[in-house]
Amino acid sequence: MYLYQRLRDLREDKDQKQEAIACVLKITRQQYQLYESGKRELPMHHFIALAKYYNVSLDYLAGLVDIPKKLF
Repeated sequence: MYLYQRLRDLREDKDQKQEAIACVLKITRQQYQLYESGKRELPMHHFIALAKYYNVSLDYLAGLVDIPKKLF
């Protein structure tokens, strides 16, 4: 699974809109939409922030493993 698909799935599982996640990252919805669509690479600091927000491992967020490992 690709990172951008995992981002969308996690967001939809929490019933969040792109605007809400963009607010967490302190970016615009348009910028976040580019990450989620795979048109722009997600910077590492946003990658880490999203892993913390969703409470999943970086490996899960990146699509390297299919079982979400909790951070805490």
